[in-house]
Amino acid sequence: MPDSETVISAFENGVLTLTLNRPDKLNSFNEEMHLALRSGFDRAHSDPTVRAVLLTGAGRGFCAGQDLGDRDPRKGNEAPDLGQTVDRLYNPLVRSIRNLEKPVVCAVNGVAAGAGANIALVCDIVLAARSARFIQAFSKIGLIPDSGGTWSLPRILGEPRAKALALLAEPLDAETAAQWGLIWKAVPDEDLQRESKELALRLAAGPTRGFGMTKRAIQAAATQSLDASLDLEKDLQREAGRSADYAEGVTAFLEKRKPEFRGQ
Repeated sequence: MPDSETVISAFENGVLTLTLNRPDKLNSFNEEMHLALRSGFDRAHSDPTVRAVLLTGAGRGFCAGQDLGDRDPRKGNEAPDLGQTVDRLYNPLVRSIRNLEKPVVCAVNGVAAGAGANIALVCDIVLAARSARFIQAFSKIGLIPDSGGTWSLPRILGEPRAKALALLAEPLDAETAAQWGLIWKAVPDEDLQRESKELALRLAAGPTRGFGMTKRAIQAAATQSLDASLDLEKDLQREAGRSADYAEGVTAFLEKRKPEFRGQ
């Protein structure tokens, strides 16, 4: 990982914890933090000892999106090419999280605004502190939701709620987000870090090869027919049935003991 204090990386018992660390800026993205976070996910892809990822933020916020100080129009510079920024920085990060065939848990510890909200939502399981807020803040500065927001919001919430959140930019509290199915659950603030870590450790100890295939099949379902999903299930189940984790799971069940999965 690049030498950067903007993302704190810690590894324990198969869980790679990545903590956004610009608390004085509500962990808003600058290029350095982008590259450090992407490097963390690169490690998750390539390192077989990493079996799950936990993403969270330092301080009182999860992530406030892009650091607008990097785009100050008062400096009189040429208008930025935000499409290039999205293509070079945000889209590769979203794809890396989405394509990682290992579980990604996100612990939203405070405000998640703009790209910060949508990067949280692209993770596999999202827990949020009850004080957390999700804000599609783009419309406040004349932009559209990016980082997958226009894709994920209508699929999860339906078009009416997606449009209202994007156009009005009103904060959505964590408990309502959970009730609407936008996140897994809201938890008391003081329990967030403990619960999210326990969940990540539980996933890391599980049959992570099967988890990866499950993630692939569910994500594919958004853009394919039932017949295509049935065929994919057949192919992936064949692969899963030949895995060492499947053999271990069945053997442990028959022997009435706890399985010891290895992600193989």
